[in-house]
Amino acid sequence: MENVKEKFIVTAIQMRQIEERIFAAGMPVAALMEKVAGLVTKRILTLLNFAVKTSPLMKGFNIGVLVGPGHNGGDALVIARELYFQGYEITIYCPINKLKELTKAHAQYIQSLGINFVENISSLEKCDLLIDGLFGFGLEREISGNLAETVNQINSWKKQIFSIDLPSGIHTDTGEVLGTAIRATQTFCLGLWKQAFLQDQALEYIGKAELIDFDIPLADIRAILGENPTIEIITKTSAIANLPLPRPPATYKYKNGNLLLIAGSHRYSGAAILTGLGARATGVGMLSIAVPESIKPILNSHLPEALIIGCPETEIGAIKQLPKDIDLSKFEAIACGPGLTTEPKFIIEAILSVNCPLVLDADALNICDNLANNPLINQRQAPTIITPHPGEFKRLFPHLQNQLKNRILTAQKSAENSNLVIVLKGAKTIIANSTKILINPESTAALARGGSGDVLTGLIGGLLASTTSTQLQMMEVVKTAVWWHAQAAILAVKERTELGVDAFTLTQYLIPTLEKI
Repeated sequence: MENVKEKFIVTAIQMRQIEERIFAAGMPVAALMEKVAGLVTKRILTLLNFAVKTSPLMKGFNIGVLVGPGHNGGDALVIARELYFQGYEITIYCPINKLKELTKAHAQYIQSLGINFVENISSLEKCDLLIDGLFGFGLEREISGNLAETVNQINSWKKQIFSIDLPSGIHTDTGEVLGTAIRATQTFCLGLWKQAFLQDQALEYIGKAELIDFDIPLADIRAILGENPTIEIITKTSAIANLPLPRPPATYKYKNGNLLLIAGSHRYSGAAILTGLGARATGVGMLSIAVPESIKPILNSHLPEALIIGCPETEIGAIKQLPKDIDLSKFEAIACGPGLTTEPKFIIEAILSVNCPLVLDADALNICDNLANNPLINQRQAPTIITPHPGEFKRLFPHLQNQLKNRILTAQKSAENSNLVIVLKGAKTIIANSTKILINPESTAALARGGSGDVLTGLIGGLLASTTSTQLQMMEVVKTAVWWHAQAAILAVKERTELGVDAFTLTQYLIPTLEKI
């Protein structure tokens, strides 16, 4: 059963406000610390397969615990205490003498148990596992001086490290490294996802991320985030809700969407094929693909059910013009750009005047250039979906290129006061319009290959063509495409490894992904 709290994402300020509501309602800070630390301890025991005290694997296993001055350090001390009671050898390093009152009390009790406190970080080098409880959410200042040297030394050991809430040194909202940061192998995010977990720059420090739900009341979450939060994480339940399944028993092809793809060139025929295969997986009723005349036979061989429209071409094999008898107004959606080259600028002008949802990718975006100064884009009434990677985003929104450290905020700003739906691709793809931000939490590095984006363009186009809805609902459809695309890659990786998932292979896993839902 899906945890409804998985979809919420908070800033440091919002998390602090939610916790303040919990404490104001009467929950003692000490009681909450015991509960949270107990949940983390239980998870650590499960992960290490040492839940049974008499396990022979426990013998000589030493856990080093890094303790900071605040409540994150208090959590670490409670975890250390409980692991000690389970029979583990515990070594504690606390580099900061001035501790918060509750953290200090836990440290005092642990010392009374005879648990080893050390003053030199090198004493932890022989530990089998490190638990990072130096700093939790809300850190603003850079880690510097001796503490920075300590963190760097810990990282140099390349040990297994479990971080509590966030790796120490990571900014809660932006994911930025504050001077230096712990490189965790596993991070237990406490209560609600912090924005850092969805920022690409933090991922190499976070390692595997896991949410520890400590039963925050939904009323407290909604009191701070609102009934309809601006920023949400895409969940499986919300994504599959927009799949065109099941279909009504009395349907026919023209009721299942009419999509036009404009893609490909003599040099990049594969882009058109991959986009078409992505669209085909959606079950779109009618699929038309406009390509240069010379590559029409290639498209016909890969997509025999599609209507392949041959177009006059330039000397370099790009589309010179669309056929005069093509009626752009008859399509429910148009997707344009993969493999197009930047020669056919006239195509972009033509399709921007059509009153249906558009998906612009790759060369279509290169032709558009700076979107802030593009009147045709700004004057469109129907939604325009753009799918830039970071390099394309910088060209489209040059005034925002220096703000990409916080991808969430940057995507939000780029969609403000417009009818654009922006799909900012990355390890954590972000979908934004003027009122909402949706973030895909799961993906794989296997998608970092040429052609993967073409498949996504086809998926988005096919799902949009099957949907006649408002712009807000368009966001939901795009969300489904982004989630589906990533899940297909994840499934393919399980069977073929990251190196074995090229873009064509990805298309072969789109339908099997749905079969496993």
